Amino acid sequence: MKSAKAKAHTNIALIKYWGKKDPKLFLPMNSSLSLTLDAFYTETEVILDGNLEMDQFILNDEIQGEAETTKISNFLNLFRQETGILTPAKVTSQNFVPTAAGLASSASAFAALGAAMNEVSGMKADPTTLSTFVRRGSGSATRSVFGGFVEWQMGTCNEDSHAIQIDDASWDIAMVTVAVNTGKKTISSRQGMQLTVDTSPFYASWVETAATDLVDIKQAIRNQDFQQLGEITESNGMKMHGTMLGARPPFTYMEPTTIDVLAAVRQLRQQGFEAYYTMDAGPNVKVLCHLSDSEKIQMKLKEAFPNNPVIISKVGGGIELLS
Repeated sequence: MKSAKAKAHTNIALIKYWGKKDPKLFLPMNSSLSLTLDAFYTETEVILDGNLEMDQFILNDEIQGEAETTKISNFLNLFRQETGILTPAKVTSQNFVPTAAGLASSASAFAALGAAMNEVSGMKADPTTLSTFVRRGSGSATRSVFGGFVEWQMGTCNEDSHAIQIDDASWDIAMVTVAVNTGKKTISSRQGMQLTVDTSPFYASWVETAATDLVDIKQAIRNQDFQQLGEITESNGMKMHGTMLGARPPFTYMEPTTIDVLAAVRQLRQQGFEAYYTMDAGPNVKVLCHLSDSEKIQMKLKEAFPNNPVIISKVGGGIELLS
């Protein structure tokens, strides 16, 4: 038996990935940019065991069924095809992120799984190459290979659609998450994404403006211009959610409390805090802010929403192997 264990953090896209031009290779319609978060992560161990008849998948101490295990096996097969190692695997994963709730658990999950399999299989791909493999499990996992501010370059083929770190985000950056609902979503990200691409008349404008937003936000990061960073983040996220309202049938991930949290963040700005909201495909709100302001912002949001967890996250690092 051989084993390896790895840890990866979630990331939150500031310039969103929403739509695939190649569903099989997970090639995106547009490049994206994210912030890796320290508070949410996945730890995964892969054991290659010749005594097993087939792959096994255990998530959060529960043995998973055929559908979920098949998904994991298909992902592991990418590494098996590369290395020629066909040994069945026991995969044990602990998700320190609510699953399927719009908190990017799939990003950390597949980044951690890919890192462990990369090690145990002896493939030893460099991080950039590894990001092209984990992309095939979850598009956003591409970005979780790295820490700080990370760009996923959309590329034109399997080999050049990968992530790079563009800044370590060590300049007083944090994110506060208001967990509106951590239950499983009624519409998965993949379902919502495809419905939007197929039916929303707003989608073409989304792709075009996302490219401009990316150029502008990278300039803001180079200049360490937090206000510009926040304004672009907020605008881009709301544009993505706007495309869903134009889909047929229209849908939204927002809940009544979501709307209230967005209003509360705007109030925080009126009180002098540099705080800007964004959301992925779920009702939970993430607030980009200064780390030095994060505890005050957390306190104010807890007062406003006493029934909702409010979690501070510092900037997260890239994937790491665990002993």
